[in-house]
Amino acid sequence: MNILVCVKQVPDTTEIKIDPVTNTLIRQGVPSIVNTFDAYALELAVRLKEKEGGKITVISMGPEQAKTALKECLSVGADEAYLISDRVFGGSDTLATSYILSTYIRFLEQEKGKFDLIFCGMQAIDGDTGQVGPEIAEHLGLPQVTYAIDIKKEGAQTLIKRDNDQGYDWIEVQTPALITVSKTEYEPRYATIKSKMAANRAEIPVLTSKDVSINLEKCGLKGSPTKVKKTYTPVRSKNGVIIQQETVENSVKALMSLLVDSKVL
Repeated sequence: MNILVCVKQVPDTTEIKIDPVTNTLIRQGVPSIVNTFDAYALELAVRLKEKEGGKITVISMGPEQAKTALKECLSVGADEAYLISDRVFGGSDTLATSYILSTYIRFLEQEKGKFDLIFCGMQAIDGDTGQVGPEIAEHLGLPQVTYAIDIKKEGAQTLIKRDNDQGYDWIEVQTPALITVSKTEYEPRYATIKSKMAANRAEIPVLTSKDVSINLEKCGLKGSPTKVKKTYTPVRSKNGVIIQQETVENSVKALMSLLVDSKVL
């Protein structure tokens, strides 16, 4: 199978802190990681390749440092990786990002043939929109299945195990198709020392706006209808009341009195 996985390098949200004066994110010194749901997507893709054979290509859009994330993907089962990087893509919202990624997916398909499956994480842990994967499917005119937690082949059939509020569904999808992946039943694998060393030696080709025919009016800030006017951290206030009386009866009376005074009752 010919498989593509879209990944994003994101700040490790467990390490992010808030500046108490400005109420803004402190990004300095925060490590970057492969987006959690993208790591699950790659794990599903690798497991499928191990059973069915094929090749996995990984792409990411971002600055030069995103090569680190791509090399991490190579160390756990991806076969090749490409970085999409250009200053004109800076500031892209989800719509512009999905347009850019879909353009480069078409470009890669000209050289590598059609991708049977395209995997994306359900959402990025820094933005949490869950929009890019479905938008790529729309740009490419592909069927899509979201919230996947497993995948298997039965002959010519491709079956997706899809998470839902009541449990899960098994959905048959015609390929080529795009799959967005939630937290799966399988934890992403760890790289070995040997695979890490091989990945660190790998050359990651960088694709720019000069490599493809792309409408720059749909990229970056120009192509982004989403505008962030303001961000802030909600102020947490402590307004609890501790009632201490000699008896339970007196505590209840004191509580009822407070509720009446507060016009709750």
